[in-house]
Amino acid sequence: MHTARPLLLTLTLSLLSIAGTAVAGSLPADHACGDLVKKYLASVVKQEWKTAASLLLPSSLDRKQKETIAIIKTAPTMSEEAQMLERFGVKEIRDLEKLSPQEFYIMDREAWHKRINAAAEVTKRKQDTLKIDVLGLVEEKEKGYVHATVRTSQETLTDRIEELFLISFVKEDGKWLISPEMKDRPIITPLATKAEGEAKAK
Repeated sequence: MHTARPLLLTLTLSLLSIAGTAVAGSLPADHACGDLVKKYLASVVKQEWKTAASLLLPSSLDRKQKETIAIIKTAPTMSEEAQMLERFGVKEIRDLEKLSPQEFYIMDREAWHKRINAAAEVTKRKQDTLKIDVLGLVEEKEKGYVHATVRTSQETLTDRIEELFLISFVKEDGKWLISPEMKDRPIITPLATKAEGEAKAK
């Protein structure tokens, strides 16, 4: 009675597989994004924030800066606003507003690591033991994206830490840059209204 279901499921999966290969495909290990993702992750662990900032999509850095400033501006009290600013080592919101997105990113990362106050020997151990394996690179041809799946390993004085990352690249002005938000927030593209569609058709 149910013998048709496995056949239908197999056919459906086959069609999905064929459809998937039309828009995405594996890239060779020596693709530029493979080296770039290693460079980015190594710079993060080494806390080389200027290098990391140069590999990130400027629009993403700009959005993060604006969102952070908006949060500080809506602090319930002046004292809470002052506390937020103090984390960055500044006294006025305009000190953050005048920074470039890359400068803000560097300040934000330095401030965060200052707060966690990791022991120097732990940081050095992580840097010395860092291993980065690019497990695969996939291109979304129609979108112009490249996605890297990466496994990292590093050690503290007491533990080995392994993590799996999905890092996405977008090409801008001839350069591959990391879009850090792609896996965390939806990509929203406004659709043309009916009136706009009719206007274009004329």
